[in-house]
Amino acid sequence: MFVVSKWSFAFVPPVTMGFFRVALGALTLWLGVVATNRRGSLGGDGGAGIDRADWPAFVGLGGWVAVTIATQFLGTELTNASQGSLLTVLTPVFAVGLGASVLGERVTRRKAVGIALAAVGTVIVLAGQYDLTTIAAGNAAGVGLLVVASFAWAGYTVWGVSVVRKYSALTAATYSTIAATPMLAVLAAVELAVLRRGIGSIPVTAESIFATAYLGLAATAAAWYLWYKGLEFVSAGTVAVFFFLQPIVGISLGALLLGERIGPGFVVGSLVVGGGVWIVSRERADDADDTDQQRSVTEQ
Repeated sequence: MFVVSKWSFAFVPPVTMGFFRVALGALTLWLGVVATNRRGSLGGDGGAGIDRADWPAFVGLGGWVAVTIATQFLGTELTNASQGSLLTVLTPVFAVGLGASVLGERVTRRKAVGIALAAVGTVIVLAGQYDLTTIAAGNAAGVGLLVVASFAWAGYTVWGVSVVRKYSALTAATYSTIAATPMLAVLAAVELAVLRRGIGSIPVTAESIFATAYLGLAATAAAWYLWYKGLEFVSAGTVAVFFFLQPIVGISLGALLLGERIGPGFVVGSLVVGGGVWIVSRERADDADDTDQQRSVTEQ
């Protein structure tokens, strides 16, 4: 997602691309809800109706999405690869903190050790690929925007738990994404006005269509649904720890598809990250207790 979005900003402004991405993702998810409801009418698991009192929760999740996309794309445009890769791993740290304070999720010694181990492994991986002395250099605004994006996605994760567990991952992902679409439309209009560009100035080329399709279908519709699907089974902190795998996947794809060099610390760092994620993901008993407790609160 970071590679494709950074590449797409050469022909589509970042917030405008964020709007295109989320609008396509919202449409795709909605079609999924429609298809699920049709199966439900034939005896499958169709989506449940949404209580009017819960609509503000979906709008709130849409707000987290809009903040995440706007700050993430603007921050990605203004920063380098090492800054972007390292700052995204703040998300699990924020998610664990918010999960403990908002949801009452337990931060056990095992989970803390696993997160610390995964964080250390991430630094090892990135140190083998980039000059980490450049982390503090460059565009301070871009770094700040990526920190906000990391916190906002943690917010989307934590405050989505109750909605996911009351309805479903598909329902929560769909209607939060739909709620975010008009918010990003307004931000995109402001961006184009500041840049003195009209919507007609956006080129319709094979490159722009591919970028929008990938970001909307894969990085939004599929990824966000699967992210929320994880929340049906484990705690927000456990789901978020998989963010530590992002730099490993990104670097691996760069080597596989773009012929980029893999540094000597990549294998060692990847093993350390994997160990940390494995430690956290093994906390199924604690996650089950947290899940049951949160479902009980939701039902009440």
